[in-house]
Amino acid sequence: MAESTTQHKPLTGWDKPELDLSGAEWQSGSRGLGDVQIAFVEGFIAMRNSGRPESPSLIFTPAEWGAFVSGAREGEFDLT
Repeated sequence: MAESTTQHKPLTGWDKPELDLSGAEWQSGSRGLGDVQIAFVEGFIAMRNSGRPESPSLIFTPAEWGAFVSGAREGEFDLT
């Protein structure tokens, strides 16, 4: 399946690089049961909606990802 990316203007104060996600190896974020896919790219974690892979991906640093996962495990986020 071919991947496509769209160019978006970076947000003011955005301190993350423009990652090329076209060759990313996307994995299910929930053992194939959910709608989220993640990929590890250049030291960052990208997350996208598997049902709409053309939509923008969220990009996390390792510290941000750890905080997100910790919050999700504590019920702070409803990932269903």
